[in-house]
Amino acid sequence: MNFYHRGVPLELFVTPLGNAFVASALILEEDGHATSLGKLGIFANADGALQFAVRCATAFIDGDVLPLPPFQPT
Repeated sequence: MNFYHRGVPLELFVTPLGNAFVASALILEEDGHATSLGKLGIFANADGALQFAVRCATAFIDGDVLPLPPFQPT
C-alpha cells in the first residue's frame, strides 16, 4: 500500500508468515533514497499488521517514538 504523510511517500508491506503476518514500512525520500523501518512486528491478521505499519511510519516522519508491537520478529 502506498500513501503520503505530510508530503512524504510511504510504502507499506504486509507479508504472510505461516498463520501470521509481518508488518514493514519503507520511507521514500526526494533524492531517490529510501529508509526501511524493517520488520515492525508479527500480527494475527493482515489488517492489524497494516494499521501498525501506518502508525510506525507516521511516527517516524513526525519524529515520535515508534510504538511497540505485540510480538517482535526474530
